[in-house]
Amino acid sequence: MHPTPKVLAVDPQKCNGCKLCEIACSLFHEGEVDPARSRIHLLEWNIEGIFLPVLCQHCVDAPCKAACPKDAISWQDDWGRVVIDYDRCVSCQMCVAACPFGAIGFDKAREVVFKCDLCNGQPQCVNFCEPGALKFAYADRIPYPRIRQAACIRRKY
Repeated sequence: MHPTPKVLAVDPQKCNGCKLCEIACSLFHEGEVDPARSRIHLLEWNIEGIFLPVLCQHCVDAPCKAACPKDAISWQDDWGRVVIDYDRCVSCQMCVAACPFGAIGFDKAREVVFKCDLCNGQPQCVNFCEPGALKFAYADRIPYPRIRQAACIRRKY
């Protein structure tokens, strides 16, 4: 086993706002193009021309996990990801309110919460990110020094 988990790292300087990440995610998870049900979303500052992909950070001490009254959210050490157990989840949306990144969504039609699950180790957003703004790599191998440092520190706690 590698000493650090794989993490999804974002380089906002490379993001051009094409939204292919949102399209790929919703197609993979929902079978249709529906950015509202994508597990990744773009924040955009039009005046500055800056785009920031926002998704679950898979926190070790996840606020969403702490907020869940049914213990339906867990951190899986083997993958380094936070997952939802839909057999336990009652869709109370406490996790949605607790996430400091706004990375958990709620599907009103199906009445379920949803979040990034790293596509079982093959994040589709990364595969389709043409400008290369998204990387899925071991934390100690991320090419962005500040993100690499933060990801490696995160693993210690």
